[in-house]
Amino acid sequence: MPHFTTTRQVAHSATDMFDLVADIEAYPRFVPLCESLVVRSRRSDGDREILIATMTIAYKFIRESFTTKVVIDRKALRITAEYLDGPFSRMENVWRFEPHGRGSSHVHFNIDYEFRSTPLKLLMGAVFDKAFRKFTQAFEARADVVYGAPA
Repeated sequence: MPHFTTTRQVAHSATDMFDLVADIEAYPRFVPLCESLVVRSRRSDGDREILIATMTIAYKFIRESFTTKVVIDRKALRITAEYLDGPFSRMENVWRFEPHGRGSSHVHFNIDYEFRSTPLKLLMGAVFDKAFRKFTQAFEARADVVYGAPA
């Protein structure tokens, strides 16, 4: 099963980075392969916000949509996405944000996924691997735009 994990030290606070990743409706503006994202439902559960969201990814002539349950846990500075429906047989994504020094943080990103069909796996596997490697960089670049580039 494909797996990607990384930790990046960024020059923005953990709460700023958390807020940026939690703003999933903004993903089509800057996340690699993300063509659209629609929040189907949203509810609060104490300190956590739970969303059901459908993301459409596109690459050349390929377009696939998948639905996830997104749990935004502000107190724990953690965001998880659990796969519900779409072209995967399994997909789990976890973001964690850890303060590190003055105004900076460590951003932890982890994703495990497997395509349901072999043809789609062969066609999209390498593209997904490359895109996931750019995810944290895309969020860091977005943070520079939203919060200002570090001095």
